[in-house]
Amino acid sequence: MSETASRSSAPHSIRRERIEAILRRELSPTTLEIQDDSARHAHHAGAKALGGGGETHFNVAITSARFDGLNRVARHRLVNGLLAAEFSSGLHALSLVLHGEKTP
Repeated sequence: MSETASRSSAPHSIRRERIEAILRRELSPTTLEIQDDSARHAHHAGAKALGGGGETHFNVAITSARFDGLNRVARHRLVNGLLAAEFSSGLHALSLVLHGEKTP
C-alpha cells in the first residue's frame, strides 16, 4: 500500500498538515497527494480578501475505498464536509481528483 503526501518547496504549511491529518484519519487513503497552489491564486480577489497569507488553494488527489460506490458529486461533498472547518477558517478552494479502490 503506497501512501504519499506531496510537499512543495513552499514554507512549512500548517493548513496542509491539518488537511492531511483529517483526510488520513477519515478516509484511510492508499494514496494522498496535497499541493499548496495558493501562490498561483494570490492575485485573485478571494485570496486578497483573506489577507494574501497563502494556504488558501490546494490541489488534492486521493485514492480511497471510502469512495467506492459514490458518484463524483458525493465524493466531493464528502471531502468538502470533512474540511468544513478549514473552509470556515480561510481555505478558499480545493481542486480534487478522487478515486475509489475499485471504481475510478
